[in-house]
Amino acid sequence: MSMIHSKASISMLALMAALLGAGASPALGAASEDDFKAAYAAAVDANKQAAQLRDQWTVTATALAGAKKAADAGDFDKAVAESKEAEALAKASVFQATSEKDAWKAMEIH
Repeated sequence: MSMIHSKASISMLALMAALLGAGASPALGAASEDDFKAAYAAAVDANKQAAQLRDQWTVTATALAGAKKAADAGDFDKAVAESKEAEALAKASVFQATSEKDAWKAMEIH
């Protein structure tokens, strides 16, 4: 593996961990339906951006479904947390798509 490819992989893993960690942090206080709607909308927007890049992850759809299910059950704390996780995953997929767009050029061919 080339040094460039290795550094890109490490950078991507670090970004994903940071994004997922930020999305998984609990809110201070009980979340409301409006909090859920805002978090869910942000996640959907990020997922649409990933779709435009043709790099949607299935785990993002799973997190969005979990958020909707939790909101339907009235568990807005969980719904917000799932929405933030979905947003982080979608943003990570966008990062992957953009960072790997030309990365193949740096790979060694054996």
